[in-house]
Amino acid sequence: MQYNAFTLTNGIRLVHIPTHSTVAHFGIVLNTGSRDEKDEEVGMAHFIEHVIFKGTKNRKAYHILSRLEDVGGDLNAYTTKEETAIYSTFLKNDYTRAIELLSDILKNSTFPKHEIEKEKEVIIEEINSYLDSPSELIYDDFEDLLFKGHPFGRQILGSPEQIMTYEKKDIEKFMSENYHTDQMVLCFVGDIPFERLKRRIQFYFEDLPENRREHNRLKFENYKPQHLILDKETYQNHTIIGTIAHEIGHKDRTTTVLLNNILGGTSMNSRLNLAIRERHGMAYNIESTITSYSDTGLLSIYYGTDPENGDRAQGLIFKELKKLRDKKLGTLQLSKAKKQLFGQISVSQENSEEVMLSSAKSYMFFNSLSSLEQIEKKINTITSEQIIEVANQILQEDQMSILTYQSKE
Repeated sequence: MQYNAFTLTNGIRLVHIPTHSTVAHFGIVLNTGSRDEKDEEVGMAHFIEHVIFKGTKNRKAYHILSRLEDVGGDLNAYTTKEETAIYSTFLKNDYTRAIELLSDILKNSTFPKHEIEKEKEVIIEEINSYLDSPSELIYDDFEDLLFKGHPFGRQILGSPEQIMTYEKKDIEKFMSENYHTDQMVLCFVGDIPFERLKRRIQFYFEDLPENRREHNRLKFENYKPQHLILDKETYQNHTIIGTIAHEIGHKDRTTTVLLNNILGGTSMNSRLNLAIRERHGMAYNIESTITSYSDTGLLSIYYGTDPENGDRAQGLIFKELKKLRDKKLGTLQLSKAKKQLFGQISVSQENSEEVMLSSAKSYMFFNSLSSLEQIEKKINTITSEQIIEVANQILQEDQMSILTYQSKE
């Protein structure tokens, strides 16, 4: 991947990935998420994601929303356990419009009281929508179970009761304590010369006061497997089986990603999909996911089954985990697995918006980006012995936590 990078005097980093498209993407990604909230701030990172679009010193909410949409562009945001992102898509000739708008949102948001009160209701509706979707809600409840007592366990959306208490002063306090300039990456993907882009970024972002992170985040330690069954009004049993995995910078992370792809990745020929869905017809959806944080990670296996098939499906899953711990992949199996993973990564590079967001995150943690050639080389160096070693580190049955939503039917 060809890219350019620059660091502003206040510590904000810029990454520029040139393309030949008429469409461009620009985003601000902050190394701040729900894990950075105090007990009295649960849901605040996500709350800010909503209200930051509701007015600045220069614009009302309508003018913020219309600024890019009037020229066919788009404005969006998301919050995770560790990140907050504000990003945009637009025709390349409107790049100054997008940069100015995002800088205005970041630097000059006023958080009008009537907009805060209105957005509280919107977020509560968002929380309620999750309560109606057990296949999504269970992931939050599982992390609460796995990371019990740690900020990682907090639900990103927070609770309706706590959301209703937030005021402008609470928002500004959280931002001043957590929106650090050295933990901020601006990423631009588009056909704009780098020197011209850099001048625009300096003009709109270099006046943001320097605010560097001085505290260390609370690290999660002393994991203990947990098992929990919750009664829910559902037709199916929904289950997640999972455990702690490697952090984003771990030397075995690429091996872990490959192992997970073999086990239950997005492809229909993953081992779990073949064993549970194709051979036995026990689940419509079964998948495993690796989530890597800055100082820990998580492997989770989700499936939904008829209540009568729950125990049998679980047994088949543990059987597949044992195979990966005990039996080395043959030369042909390993070669196919590597080609599949690299192919999936290559295809994902066609989505320029995803490239922009993932590149910002990568630059956040590593201060560099990897080319497809470098990624392919890293994948191709993985051996069957390394896969077995990682499988025995993270796929031990007695280290698995299990959460089940049990149907009341």
